[in-house]
Amino acid sequence: MRFPKGPPPEDIPTLSKAGGADVLVRSGTKDVLIVAVGSMCTVAVDVASRLTDQGIGVTVVDPRWVKPVDPALVDLAREHRLVVSVEDNGRIGGCGATLLQTLNDAGVTTPFRLHGIPQEFLDHAKRDAILGRIGLDAQTIARGIVEEVTAGHTPEAEHLSRR
Repeated sequence: MRFPKGPPPEDIPTLSKAGGADVLVRSGTKDVLIVAVGSMCTVAVDVASRLTDQGIGVTVVDPRWVKPVDPALVDLAREHRLVVSVEDNGRIGGCGATLLQTLNDAGVTTPFRLHGIPQEFLDHAKRDAILGRIGLDAQTIARGIVEEVTAGHTPEAEHLSRR
């Protein structure tokens, strides 16, 4: 059992539901789907704001449960041009890995990027310092998504790079 250090994040209002998942952000076209788990929803909403500022459409969802994967997430992944999972759990065997396997099994070919904790021992520090060091902060995640989208790795990249 893991006990988080520090206070819980602020509640984020839900715009709607997608199956059992809470939709936290829906802005613009269906360019990027961010699936954020738990306390990383706050980071994902910040990422969404940064992407929207760059003219990239984004949807952020918080699945209310992670296993088994809600079929609505599979449908959302098919509708978007890039899927990004964000969690403060290990990358191997975590929620993002389960989502990726489920999408593969369902024949979803949307590009996928998994952001989580690397399988290594981490030096002790404040939570924000650790997340920043391993690239789980809004700036690093948003920059990677913008680079991915504008570099031509998604079908919509050409029109996005002109915005």
